[in-house]
Amino acid sequence: MSLQSDLLAQSDMLACREMIKEGSHTFHAASKVLPRRISDPAIALYAFCRVADDAVDLGLDRAAAVDVLKDRLDRACRGLPRAYPSDRAFADVIARFSIPPAIPEALIEGLEWDSQGRRFETLSDLYAYCARVAGTVGVMMTLVMGQRRPDIVARACDLGCAMQLTNIARDIGEDARNGRIYMPLQWMREAGLDPESWLADPKFTPEIAGIVKRLIDTADALYDRATLGIAHLPRSCRPGIFAARALYAEIGREVERSGLDSVSSRAVVSTGRKLAVLARLLAFQETEWAPAKYLPAKFGDMEETRFLIDAVIAHPVREMPARPKVKPLEQKVAWLVELFTKLERRDQMLQRSRV
Repeated sequence: MSLQSDLLAQSDMLACREMIKEGSHTFHAASKVLPRRISDPAIALYAFCRVADDAVDLGLDRAAAVDVLKDRLDRACRGLPRAYPSDRAFADVIARFSIPPAIPEALIEGLEWDSQGRRFETLSDLYAYCARVAGTVGVMMTLVMGQRRPDIVARACDLGCAMQLTNIARDIGEDARNGRIYMPLQWMREAGLDPESWLADPKFTPEIAGIVKRLIDTADALYDRATLGIAHLPRSCRPGIFAARALYAEIGREVERSGLDSVSSRAVVSTGRKLAVLARLLAFQETEWAPAKYLPAKFGDMEETRFLIDAVIAHPVREMPARPKVKPLEQKVAWLVELFTKLERRDQMLQRSRV
């Protein structure tokens, strides 16, 4: 790798870190516990996912945004990414860790469902959505950590789906005010609620509290099952992924502390509580995430995520040449580039503040 391309890669990583720092506080905190060889590609992965999510969620023409994302992903998978830091960094991750294109393609499909305003009749339908928008990320993270065993990949799907269910439980009011319902419609009808009537005037009621509780309990069961997979990750990765699991599960605890009212307000885990969760994690003994004796022989307990596991099984693993170590002089140059970038950003902020 030339000095120029290496500096470009480092600049791309800096941009991805800044994006994650601003856009995903929970993952940013958890990434601090991962080893650098894992956290960098993980950050690149999350940065592209954040770009994709924002493009569809915040765009005026969501269908057009999905088409653009499909093209960007296709180019990244072919090693010809567009000239964006997130695309270049993600293309590198796809190649280095032999990520099947079907995995990020499923992510874009889930975002396309969002753009269509799709709703979900049953919990199984909701699982199918969670598998695409979050299970895919869990699978890619597992591949980055060097694990491709079907049973471990299945537990990564569990973790991703658990996190998405937590998000849904937390954001019910916010989603409703944007005209969206992610709760299983069947659950709403069982509780005596008409989805359309409730959406027209979203209010917190005991019936909604019951649905929020069901979502959190379902997520908690998946968090517990996912822990088996975390136990089989490389030792250096376990604390970081367990931290992400613990921090997301804490969102559910915060919703419970608010009386399960995620309509009137959006639960936020304070920095102090996040630090407390991480402190408890660091105090755990190794036995808390030591490998279990075995994992279930079957590929996965969720039929809705089976297609992701099958994609990993079918995809050939390509051996990538080891990256040359950066020489001391190159490290100094890269440090200066990062320093000047920070100074330039600070000057721009000062100029805006004076206007």
